[in-house]
Amino acid sequence: MDVSPEHQVGQARERFQLQDYYGAIHLLEDVVASGRAFADAHHLLGLSYSLAGQPDKALSQFEALIHRALVLNELGREDEAIACLSRAGSVGGEARQGFPAHVAAKLANQHAALGEAYYEAGGMVEAIEEYQAALSLGPAFHDLRYKLGRLLLEAGRVLDAREEFEIIVRQRPHFTDAAAMLGLACYLAGDGLAARTVWEECRERRPEDPRVEAYLAMLKRSDSAAEPAAKPARAARRKRA
Repeated sequence: MDVSPEHQVGQARERFQLQDYYGAIHLLEDVVASGRAFADAHHLLGLSYSLAGQPDKALSQFEALIHRALVLNELGREDEAIACLSRAGSVGGEARQGFPAHVAAKLANQHAALGEAYYEAGGMVEAIEEYQAALSLGPAFHDLRYKLGRLLLEAGRVLDAREEFEIIVRQRPHFTDAAAMLGLACYLAGDGLAARTVWEECRERRPEDPRVEAYLAMLKRSDSAAEPAAKPARAARRKRA
C-alpha cells in the first residue's frame, strides 16, 4: 500500500511529540527519499536531527528549506517562500546559552566525549562535571543524562543520580534501562517502596528482562532479612508499654 507523505509526516509528528526523535527521523527520511517531501517534512526532520544530537544533518534540512524558498519565490509564490524561510529559521530549535541549537548540540557532544575521557583516566569528579556541562547545552539528550546518572551512582551520589533518572523517566517513560536504574537509586537511597514500584512497572513493560527480576529478588531478600531484626524491637516496645 502506498502511504501518502502527509500520513507519514502526521505519524512522524506524533513520534516527535512523544520525544521519539529517532522514530520521527526514520519516517521522515522515507518521505524525503521518495522525492515527495514538502516544507513541513524538512522542517520537522531538521528539528528531529537537532534534538537527536545530529546538527550537521539538521543543517542540511535548513539548507533544503532555503533552497525551496528561493524556488517558490522565483515562481511568484511569495507567501509560501516566506513560510519556508520562517521554518528554516526555526530548524535549529531553541538557542542554548547563547548558541544556536545545532552549535549547542555539537558542544554538548564534545563535553560528553571529554567526560568519557576523564572517566577512563580515573577522573570521576571531572567526568561528572563535563556531563553536567553537556546537559546544560543539550537537556533533551537523555542518553547523556543516563550516563551522568550512572556516574553519580558510581560516585555514591545516589540522591543526585535518582534526580537525573527521574527526569529521564518522566520525559521518556519507555526508557526502561533508565527506569531500572531509577529503581536502583531509590533502593540505595533507602526507599525500598519506591524501588519496588519502579521495578514492578519495569517488569510489566519488559517481562523478559532478567535484570529486573534480579533487582526484585534482591529487594525481597532485603525485606526478609530486615523482618527478623524488626521482631525483637517490636517485642521490646510492647514489653515497655
